[in-house]
Amino acid sequence: MSLPYTAEMMESIKKVEAGRAARIGFEPRRMTADEKTALLQAFHPDYNLDSFDEIKVGPNAGQKAPKELVEILQGESRIKGMDLDLTKPDYDVDVLVIGGGGAGSSAAIEAHEAGANVMIVTKLRIGDANTMMAEGGIQAADKENDSPAQHYLDVMGGGHFANVPELVEKLVCDGPIAINWLDKLGVLFDKDENGNMITTHGGGTSRKRMHAAADYSGAEIMRTLRDEVINRQIPVVDFTAAIEIIKDTDGKAAGAVLMNMETNELLIARAKTVIIATGGAGRMHYQGFPTSNHYGATADGLVLAYRAGAALLYQDTLQYHPTGVAFPSQIYGALVTEKVRSMGAMFVNAEGEVFMHPLETRDVAASGIIRECKERGKGVHTPVADGIWLDTPMIDMIHGEGTLEKRLPGMLRMYLRCGIDMRKVPIVIYPTLHYQNGGIKVGVNGMSEVENLYVAGEAIGGIHGRNRLMGNSLLDIIVFGRNAGQQAGAKCKEVELKELTLSHVDDFSKMLADAGIEPKVVSPKLLPDYRPEGVTRLV
Repeated sequence: MSLPYTAEMMESIKKVEAGRAARIGFEPRRMTADEKTALLQAFHPDYNLDSFDEIKVGPNAGQKAPKELVEILQGESRIKGMDLDLTKPDYDVDVLVIGGGGAGSSAAIEAHEAGANVMIVTKLRIGDANTMMAEGGIQAADKENDSPAQHYLDVMGGGHFANVPELVEKLVCDGPIAINWLDKLGVLFDKDENGNMITTHGGGTSRKRMHAAADYSGAEIMRTLRDEVINRQIPVVDFTAAIEIIKDTDGKAAGAVLMNMETNELLIARAKTVIIATGGAGRMHYQGFPTSNHYGATADGLVLAYRAGAALLYQDTLQYHPTGVAFPSQIYGALVTEKVRSMGAMFVNAEGEVFMHPLETRDVAASGIIRECKERGKGVHTPVADGIWLDTPMIDMIHGEGTLEKRLPGMLRMYLRCGIDMRKVPIVIYPTLHYQNGGIKVGVNGMSEVENLYVAGEAIGGIHGRNRLMGNSLLDIIVFGRNAGQQAGAKCKEVELKELTLSHVDDFSKMLADAGIEPKVVSPKLLPDYRPEGVTRLV
C-alpha cells in the first residue's frame, strides 16, 4: 500500500514523531474564559459578519442568519400559482412525521405506542439521515459519580449559557431513560465483561458519560429504530418530500403538501398533528465549508415551519466540527469522531507542536485550528486543503496495541481504503460544517408557535444554545423525538380538523412582495446541486 502523503507532509510527520514519546502523559493547558472568548470572536465562522444577511419578513424579521439560509427562507414556494385540491387527501392520518432519521423514527414509534395512526414521509429512505453518520456516542448521566444536574451544567456551559433552560432540563433528566429505552430495544452498546456500559469523556464534559457502540453508534441506534418502525408496520413513504405545511382555517397545522422526488407528482397528506424531524443544514455549505452531513441536509424543516408562521431561534449559529477530514480528497469533509481525541490523540501543527488541549469544546477547538492555519501559518499543506495533524498513533501507545482497531473500526477502515493506516501515521483534519445549533423555537412539549406543529431533533433551536457538546445530538433525537411522538400522539385524540388551507403560503408571498423582495430561489431546496456551472439536468 502506497502512502498518499506528499514529501512535504512526510517531513512534517518526522517532527510529529520526534515529540510523540514526550506527549504521553502530558496534558496541555486549558484556555481561560477570556482566551476562549477572544479566540471565538476572531476566528469562529459565526463571527464572520460578511457571511450573514438580515431576514426581512416573517417572525424573525430584523434578525440575522447565514446568507444561504436567508435566501431559502425568503424563497419562492414550490406550489406558487398552483390550485391544489385539499378536499381529497391522498393520505389521512392522525400523526404525520416529516423525516425518517433517528428523531422521526423515535417520534413515530412513540406516537404509534400511544395508539395513533402514524405515517412517516421522507425525501430519501428511512435511515438516510445524520443519525446514521454519528460516530462518537450518546451522553447520559447514569453513573454513580454523575447526575443530571452535573450534565445540565456541562450543557449550559458548552452552549455559552444561551440554552433554553427548560429544554436542557428535559434533555438531561430524560437521558438515563433514553439509554435504557434504547438498550431494551436492542442497541448493542459497548459493555464490560459484567454487562456494565463502558463510558468515556467528550469535549467540554466533567464526567465520563459517553455511551457508544464502537465508532458507529449512530448507525447502530438507527438500525434498531428502523427495525422497530418496520416491526410495528408503521407506513413509510420514501423518496417523497414535504414542500409545504397545510393548516386549517383555525391556523393549526393539519398536514403537508408532498412531492414525489422521482416524478414531481404532488400529493396531499391530511393529519391532526404534524412532527417536523428534517434534521440539519450541512448541505447548504455555509461559507463554502465542506460538511460531514448526509446528502439531504438542506434545512427543509426550517423553511416549512417559517412559512407556516413558526419562529426560529439561534438560526445564526452553526457548529463547525473541529475534526473533519482535510486529506485525502475521497473523504474530504467526512467526520473524524471526537472519540479519537477522547482516547488520547492530540492536535499537532506542521512543526510538531501541541497547540491546544484536545478536549476543548468544539467551537473553541475549531477556532484554534483555523487560527493555527490562517494566522500562525503552521498548518499542514496538502494537495486538497490545509489542516493540522491529529496524532492517532498515540491511541495504541497509551492504551495498548490493537485498541484503535477495536474501538474505532469504522474510522480505521475508512482511512485504510485511502491507503492511510492511522495506527502508524497521523491524519490531517480541519473544521467541517457539522450541526445546526439553531432551529425552530419550541416549548418543552416540543410544539412550535404553530399549534399542532411539533418538532424533533436537529430542527429544534435552543437545546444546545450556541454550541453543542459531543454526544448530545444522539441524546436529543431520542429524548425530543420520543417527546414529540408522545405529545402529538396524545394531542391528536382531541383534534377536530377544520377546512384545510394554504392561504398562509400566499400571505407569505405577499409579504415578500410588499418588502420589495424578489425571490432568487425556489424553496425548500430539498437536495444540493453539485453540477458544474453550465451543465443542465437531463429531463
